[in-house]
Amino acid sequence: MTQLPRLLVLTDRAQAAGPLPEVVAAAVAAGARAVVLREKDLPLAERAALADELAAVLAPVGGLLVWAGLAGSAGRTAVHLAAADPFPDPRPALVGRSCHDAAEVARAAAEGCDWVFVSPVFATSSKPGYGPALGPAGLARLAAGAPPVFALGGVAPEDAAGCLRAGAAGVAVMGPVMRDPARAGSYLHALAPVPVMRVTRGFDRGSCGAYASVRSRGVAGPGCEVARA
Repeated sequence: MTQLPRLLVLTDRAQAAGPLPEVVAAAVAAGARAVVLREKDLPLAERAALADELAAVLAPVGGLLVWAGLAGSAGRTAVHLAAADPFPDPRPALVGRSCHDAAEVARAAAEGCDWVFVSPVFATSSKPGYGPALGPAGLARLAAGAPPVFALGGVAPEDAAGCLRAGAAGVAVMGPVMRDPARAGSYLHALAPVPVMRVTRGFDRGSCGAYASVRSRGVAGPGCEVARA
């Protein structure tokens, strides 16, 4: 059984309040349980070493480290793809993809992605000028029929409930938690009323299709089971 938490923390050492392992450790202490390692500008060997450090921080709490991007992803358990990345072969155990429009969401669903990031939901200081912002209505349009959606881009704790009402399974956050890792607790508090999504996979991954993991719909393909906490 794989448990996908409500909050996914994306790394950005340029915004981090201190060394990335220390910032991630503080976010984990505040309750974060999944971290997406970006830092794509690093040489792969350095990035892999950083992944090992962050995995060691997450291990005591049973947390999940997600490798961002196709490069260097071979052998990784969980991989998050950019919108333009080809789908990896062999398939990692868990795969997500960044999406910005209906066509990209449809592609991720057809590939059987376990989650998607939909962005930018709001204007974001991490990527100024990136958009236009979708807003809750745009998020709702893209969430319909999609794999579990994590709202990304300018999402503050007070926005979390609106994102959930729009159909998101959770939120993905970079800058606010990198600058103040204790804020992970504020996001988790805002997300607390939502049931945790748990996915049980059968042996035939292909039979699970695009709905291998679905939180709010209670839908599962053959060989899959969705349970609520």
